[in-house]
Amino acid sequence: MVPPPPGQAPPDRSTPMTSSPPAAPRGRVSRERDSRFGDAIFMNLARGSGILLLVVMAAIAGFLAWRSGLALTNNNGNFLTTFEWAPDAPKPVFGIAVLAFGTIVSAIIAMAIAVPVAIGIALFISHYAPRKIAQPFAYLVDLLAAVPSIVYGLWGALFLVPHMNGLTSWLNEYLGWTYIFDQTKTGTTPRNLFTVGILLAIMILPIITAVSREVFRQVPRMHEEAALALGATRWEMIRTAVLPFGRPGIISASMLGLGRALGETIAVAVVLSSNSVLSLHILDPGGGTFAQNIALKFAEAGDNGRNALMASGLVLFVITLLVNGAARLIVARRKEYSGAGA
Repeated sequence: MVPPPPGQAPPDRSTPMTSSPPAAPRGRVSRERDSRFGDAIFMNLARGSGILLLVVMAAIAGFLAWRSGLALTNNNGNFLTTFEWAPDAPKPVFGIAVLAFGTIVSAIIAMAIAVPVAIGIALFISHYAPRKIAQPFAYLVDLLAAVPSIVYGLWGALFLVPHMNGLTSWLNEYLGWTYIFDQTKTGTTPRNLFTVGILLAIMILPIITAVSREVFRQVPRMHEEAALALGATRWEMIRTAVLPFGRPGIISASMLGLGRALGETIAVAVVLSSNSVLSLHILDPGGGTFAQNIALKFAEAGDNGRNALMASGLVLFVITLLVNGAARLIVARRKEYSGAGA
């Protein structure tokens, strides 16, 4: 050990010598500060968008409720059970029984037809068809989703309705014992809820197919290869790996399609022969839906008539919220079984 020079105190070795960490480069600190500032801006914008959406929905609900209250105070019938719709009569009487029945029945028919077909098309595009065929086929399905409603309505009125006579006669002959398919008014043009349901099924088919196709494409390749390695056939692999993973997505896609089926206006107004008769014979002409009734009656309605239409719109608004809420609950309950967390 070298002694210190004369007149200089020896160094204090009781405390260990520590080296301070090197200072971060000034550019890096600036980038981190800008990143935190950008994250804060994005978070506040996203939060504000969500709050704005809730405010808009609350404003719509409040406006409909206010106008509905004005109409219901003048109603001389039961709003939920009355078949007649005459809100501008000297003694206003109106109800949503026929409209609610027609809306729900046509939507059920559309979903029963569209969902299985859409899932089959999505599986064909994503897992069966060669790429050269799957890509154009997918473009064609997406193109069908962009067709305007009035085009579907004109096609349904000019082509679908005249060609429904054979199907309705067959259903009446072989399934008339079910009462639902019993056609009491034979020989009439099939402008009925069954035809409307088929038209709505064609309209919502591209939406359900497109969303389901993208969901099936997100299935982990490891799951599919594991099922095939265990000796599963392609269908068994789809049944055990693809469908369980895509079940929440299928439900979400179906709810998107159901939302359009419930609120479709022009196509239903062109095809359906509306009246105020509630009949369980879905092959008989007649019936009505909320959206179709609003589209046909709004232009000629008076003040009380428009308020009554607002009341029916409020019911449709509530039905749509309940359907979407139920779908969210189903998706949340089945998410743990979908394989999404694997």
